[in-house]
Amino acid sequence: MAFIHLDVRCLYAILICTAFGSTLSSNTEIKVNPPEDFEIVDPGYLGYLYLQWQPPLFLDNCEEHTVEYELKYRSIDSENWRTIITKNLLYKDGFDLNKGVEAKIHTVLQGQCTNGSEVQSSWSEANYWTSPQGNLETKIQDMDCIYYNWQYLLCSWKLGMDANFDTNYYLFYWYEGLDHALQCSDYIEDNGKNIGCRFPYLEEPDYKDFYICVNGSSKSQLIRPSYFIFQLQNIVKPLPPDYLNIIVKNSEDINLEWNIPKGPIPASCFIYEIKFIEDDTTWVTTTFENEMYVTRTSNESQEVCFLVRSKMNVYCTDDGIWSEWSEIECWRGVQQEEILTFLIPFAFILFLILLITCMIMNKQKALQRMIFQKKQEVFSRQETLC
Repeated sequence: MAFIHLDVRCLYAILICTAFGSTLSSNTEIKVNPPEDFEIVDPGYLGYLYLQWQPPLFLDNCEEHTVEYELKYRSIDSENWRTIITKNLLYKDGFDLNKGVEAKIHTVLQGQCTNGSEVQSSWSEANYWTSPQGNLETKIQDMDCIYYNWQYLLCSWKLGMDANFDTNYYLFYWYEGLDHALQCSDYIEDNGKNIGCRFPYLEEPDYKDFYICVNGSSKSQLIRPSYFIFQLQNIVKPLPPDYLNIIVKNSEDINLEWNIPKGPIPASCFIYEIKFIEDDTTWVTTTFENEMYVTRTSNESQEVCFLVRSKMNVYCTDDGIWSEWSEIECWRGVQQEEILTFLIPFAFILFLILLITCMIMNKQKALQRMIFQKKQEVFSRQETLC
């Protein structure tokens, strides 16, 4: 019996080893090559690049498989890779061309050919960077772009610190929907130098990457270009609210109201910051509505003022720019000085009216006495004649 049990155990061990060896052997035989012709292509869109490749050359004839590609890319100075799994042979994304770009890709094979396991190829790598030209100090400084009231875009900059006197700068821009990059057609100038750009009407540029390049030219030196990527809804600066109003309902409750800023920004996209001033106390709060109810801290407060500014809220943008503050609106209680200022002229006028009235009444009484005396004299003469 011991011999029989030993044989059974040996038989199981042989079967397991055979199956494992067969599987291991089949997996080790399956290999896949990395994608062919992997490259990063610049189509001239100021930072919007194409990462493209061709299918790998397979060493087996199995057709029952799934081929995917794992793509990783990043800016050269970044520690974090962005990973994409795709079945396509092309991927597009925006990059900061002030920095280099590196990417790598490999093939991922799954299916019956791999016995259900995943087989990966080696990595294929590609790099891209714009050839640096000119001293770093020749590029523009303090680039600032504002999308005013979601209607017109204005960008401004300062000249490069190390730029020669004959240097001038030129702005180009592109966003998805344009056939090619365009140059600014309305520059802001200072002493003959371009220091900004007023953009024309932009058709449907919102919620897209907006690419800008500002380069320069000089007869005596090379100028370093500067690249920028914006989303225009994140740099919108609305108009300030207007027609502010304060309604004092009773000794404590106050209603603050203002009009929604004019323009194409939807009312639901606003957030408001209110600066409330009560006598010498100031506090700031925010609201999504164009009115607010507040309670006076003291019934004896004699002055209440407030200002409002607006900004696009988080439901419509990732960021935004606060508008300018509105004009201040105030309510003033009736003060003792104001009462005296009102009562003194009123009392003086009343005194004059009383004085004139008394004078008129005295004149009337004197006139009545004179008439009565004359009547008495006439009556006396008549009696004497009789």
